[in-house]
Amino acid sequence: MLFLFQLPEDVLYLILSYLDSKSLSSLSQVCKKINHFTSRDAVWRRIAKHCINTGITRQGTDLFPRIPLKDRVKVSQNWCRGRCRRETVLKWKFNLLPWLQLDSSVLYLSQAADIRAYQLRADGGGLQRKPLAVFSGHQEDVCRFVLTDSHLISAGGDGKIILHQRRSSFSVEYCAHNQEVNCVDSRGGVIVSGSRDRTARVWSLSSNRLGECLHTIPTLDRVWSVAISPSQSSFVTGTACCGHVAPLRIWDLESCQLLSCLGNDFRRGAGVLDITYESASTLLSCGYDTYIRYWDIRASSEKCVMEWEEPHDSALYCIQSDGNHMIASGSSYYGVVRLWDKRQTRCLQTFSLSSPTSSPVYCLRFNTTHLYAALATGLYALDFKRPESRGRK
Repeated sequence: MLFLFQLPEDVLYLILSYLDSKSLSSLSQVCKKINHFTSRDAVWRRIAKHCINTGITRQGTDLFPRIPLKDRVKVSQNWCRGRCRRETVLKWKFNLLPWLQLDSSVLYLSQAADIRAYQLRADGGGLQRKPLAVFSGHQEDVCRFVLTDSHLISAGGDGKIILHQRRSSFSVEYCAHNQEVNCVDSRGGVIVSGSRDRTARVWSLSSNRLGECLHTIPTLDRVWSVAISPSQSSFVTGTACCGHVAPLRIWDLESCQLLSCLGNDFRRGAGVLDITYESASTLLSCGYDTYIRYWDIRASSEKCVMEWEEPHDSALYCIQSDGNHMIASGSSYYGVVRLWDKRQTRCLQTFSLSSPTSSPVYCLRFNTTHLYAALATGLYALDFKRPESRGRK
């Protein structure tokens, strides 16, 4: 053991990085000096990259640098084993179609025509019951909303898009579409919206052209989902698949010309309800046809590179990825949330969150310790940091 102390620190870190988590945990109990070394992120980074939901993306980016990697690897084991504490965070009297966004320690939740921002408690999981802010303005329910560094942008059933400044009461209202605006996304100074009126539109966010519609794209089908590429050069639309056009199409963001169609074997009615980019060339989609599909446009636009089927033949309303190995999906019946490991073909874990009254999981969001799911009747949380005792039901 004395030999270890004589090595340069960078060499010692390199040696320790080849140990597994169990060996590192055992080694950390030898003495204070070894414990100091085995607690460093540099030692745990290789292990963390091969675990699910540790905040290390496939590209190597660390999404949660303030949380020690050693702690995140430990919590990751709970995600793998399905060990968590379940909590009903909020309940409401009437059925809603809520949407969520999670930003650091604040959870944004749409409830009918309003969006409320709730502070997460420092001990994790629950919310401060009084919202930090309420964003209003729609005459009908909010369908979707998205966060940028400075704005909250909401799309409503009244055909409007409202641009709210997150840290002030200033807002701008667009009469965006002739029918409800089902989806919205924003990156790089533009907004993309999609509507039941069978169009997608691109809007300017620059101060001198704020609210100006730059392009209108006839999609020939109802638009359920949109997502702008991280490269900010293109965007993808997911439509209802009720006509003779492909439900997944990629468009040039500047010219709005069609670049490619993804897939060619969708059955009629297999609408795409949610899309999320992992990188400029890879994205995930899900919808009514019960599949999660992983697309790599560098490899092929005609066929996805991987797919996972919902085992109970339920539509999939929403998905989120950790940017590496894990996907979480929300099903259309009984509040079922599933965790998937991309390296496996079968579902990793399943959680049923609703009461006997069936409800879809309309939206879910997670960080390294918690998963939040919005159902028709309430908001639910799964706490993987402080799981239930094994003997407790």
